[in-house]
Amino acid sequence: MTMDEIIETVANAVRGLESLDLNQRVETINIIRCEIAKYSPFNSEPVDCVQWVRTERVHANDYNPNSVAPPEMELLRTSIDNDGYTQPIVTWPASGMFEVVDGFHRHRVCREYPEINERLSDYLPIVVINEAREGRSDRMASTIRHNRARGKHSVESMSQIVLELKKRNWSNTKVANELGMDADEVLRLTQITGLAEMFKDEEFSEAWQAEILEDDEYEGDADALD
Repeated sequence: MTMDEIIETVANAVRGLESLDLNQRVETINIIRCEIAKYSPFNSEPVDCVQWVRTERVHANDYNPNSVAPPEMELLRTSIDNDGYTQPIVTWPASGMFEVVDGFHRHRVCREYPEINERLSDYLPIVVINEAREGRSDRMASTIRHNRARGKHSVESMSQIVLELKKRNWSNTKVANELGMDADEVLRLTQITGLAEMFKDEEFSEAWQAEILEDDEYEGDADALD
């Protein structure tokens, strides 16, 4: 078939979408997009196939360290309200659901602002990251990479992520390379929670507690103050 014949065939076929209800139309369009993506020269890029899925099928991950202050959250709502969703939510499929890898706050806006959710008929735009990122460690690293170019990270949450990656046998070099950090930053984040984590199940004797000396115990004794 020629290019013109393909375009005409597709155009005639999609006119039938008008007869479907909203949910059937969205589902059909998603299937058509996935079929087209199979033949796209860019199908290795997640953004090549944006799909619309029901909001309840998209859930947040439990490790995102990115924090947005209330004024910035309101600005994001205003942006989506006025400009629409210009970026899809990056996800990973899990048991019929989609876990957010990037777009945690875009996901929140649709859930928390009824007027936007109503406008989108309870749907969200998503892309699915490459299958090679199926491991939890890989998805955590992907989230950090998406976040570091924008937004702010909670230091405590970041240190917990670095600690978890190291528990999964990631070397300092791999953590640094995957998360876009230098070696000193990895070391600092490891040290923040490393000692507390190491000794969390230990019982400490009173010998570990600092004692406060009364004034008369060291008064006049210069060595006691060294």
